[in-house]
Amino acid sequence: MIFPVSCKFVGNASSMPHGDKVYFLSQYLLHKTDAGIEILEVEPAEGETLVRDIKSVKVLAKAEDVHIWEGIVNPHNRADLIRKAMSTGKPATVFGSESDHMTFVLHPSLDGFETVHVYDNVPPKAALSETLKSLESIGYFEPDNIIFEHHIENIAEYGADVYPCRAGGFPRTLDRASVQDGDVVACCKTGRQICEETSDADLEFRETCPVTRIEEEPFIARCCRMDEAGIQIRNGCFGVVVHWAAPPREIAEALDGMLSEWRRRK
Repeated sequence: MIFPVSCKFVGNASSMPHGDKVYFLSQYLLHKTDAGIEILEVEPAEGETLVRDIKSVKVLAKAEDVHIWEGIVNPHNRADLIRKAMSTGKPATVFGSESDHMTFVLHPSLDGFETVHVYDNVPPKAALSETLKSLESIGYFEPDNIIFEHHIENIAEYGADVYPCRAGGFPRTLDRASVQDGDVVACCKTGRQICEETSDADLEFRETCPVTRIEEEPFIARCCRMDEAGIQIRNGCFGVVVHWAAPPREIAEALDGMLSEWRRRK
């Protein structure tokens, strides 16, 4: 796969106001022809000027092999652009417009990307998962070459009588109702502790904590207990646990720290 590290290395050669010269940073040119846009690899001549002669040029993709993506994209969301390029059925895809930054992906593949496994719950909202999707959409993870696999559990399908809290929209929850003999309670370690401290009822518990479902590494998971947070090994898998109410910055920092340690270990 060829995917320029930054659009600053991609030149737009729809016009050549300075003749056969290129900007000194240019590594690739998107060259408009009668058949469409072709992709060229160029090597500027050595020198000190900003605009230089072309030392060498090579055609990477002919116009018939290039798909022009319509619509606005974020050039910093590399995983998303690769997925889009893979969907076109063409060897190369060009993104952007002449009035904006342009880039391309040639022979798209996600083979070089590392998968981070995300463990979260609904309802009410998979806040960890949604935060990571939002950060990914703005290109926060651009230099990391990672993609996410989201493991989202719907605890409403547990068929319990009592659930953790009212935010999930359940009729009976531990924060607003008492438990009774025979109740099936869907909760985590915290919920079981609350039941033990407040009731002598004979109960059946169904585990809801995302941390207990971890099966892949590296991972990031959400938990309501501060004492469970941090980089760790769970179920034999390496990753990081963040608090249930962690803000985006804390989530991003936790993930960055975990990935650094994961790659150091590897």
